[in-house]
Amino acid sequence: MSEVKQALAQAADAARFAPSIHNTQPWRWVVRGDRLELFAAGERQLPAHDPDARMLLVSCGAALHHAQVALDAQGWAYAVERPGSLTPDAPLAVITAGERRDADPEATRHLQMLQVRRTDRRTVRDETVSEAVLNELVKAAEQFGARLHLLRRDQVLDLAVAVERAQSAEAADDRARAELAGWVGGERPDGTGIPSSALPDEVPLTTVAERDFQVAGTVPAGGGHDRFATYAVLYGPGDTEADWLRAGESLSRLWLAATEHAVSVLPFSGPVEVPFTREALTRMLGGTGVPYLAIRFGLQDAAQAAPPHTPRLPATQVITIEE
Repeated sequence: MSEVKQALAQAADAARFAPSIHNTQPWRWVVRGDRLELFAAGERQLPAHDPDARMLLVSCGAALHHAQVALDAQGWAYAVERPGSLTPDAPLAVITAGERRDADPEATRHLQMLQVRRTDRRTVRDETVSEAVLNELVKAAEQFGARLHLLRRDQVLDLAVAVERAQSAEAADDRARAELAGWVGGERPDGTGIPSSALPDEVPLTTVAERDFQVAGTVPAGGGHDRFATYAVLYGPGDTEADWLRAGESLSRLWLAATEHAVSVLPFSGPVEVPFTREALTRMLGGTGVPYLAIRFGLQDAAQAAPPHTPRLPATQVITIEE
């Protein structure tokens, strides 16, 4: 295998550890010459929760960012195109490798941070994230064209209402309940979904309710609350496939920055999945953009063990290397 193909294959391998809606990992990669092509894996879309594939695109965008960080860490120049096609035979994005350059030590550290990143659903401790760190998260999101709107206290209460209404709507949908049951709980030996080992043992009592997966996990939820958490809405100017893909890149980039500062990140896709609660998020933004996700930022008790990483599909199932 040529040096460039090996580098692209390693980038695709690093992208396997990106966050995705219910850990569906709805992507596949093809290494073709000096190109790394990202495709949507429609068989791992959530038709009941995500009929328009918005969360699939956000998930794939996060994987796309992971691949870029891996190439940076290896010292490769590259260009990225984002056609955003959801058809099976056309790519969502294409990374074309350029010349080899000196590896950036900071990029290597970034890759290491992405490898320790995880979704933590425990309650946060009674200490706020500093304004300086929040400003860094805002700047990080902007690197891929999105914006991060930090919610005021009154807006957090509005978010709580939107989350509750979205959960009620999805709980009343038989298809959505069955879909959730198929992706959550148990040991997840196939390498997808959220195992019980990554879920709290009870739904935490918080102002903004976490998603009720209808399955008790094994992670202690913690005795805290979310009074000291910071909530935000990730948003952007457009509603095209490419915009949602970039939203995923922005999410991954700000998650990287948060991990560097030991800040936990918990995305809320529920209020975006339901049309009337998505409109409520749009009103919180004053009609200035399209909401992509709500997010909680907080600080965890360092003395408590973090939940384990969720499982991943083997590389052979998501990466194809053409001769």
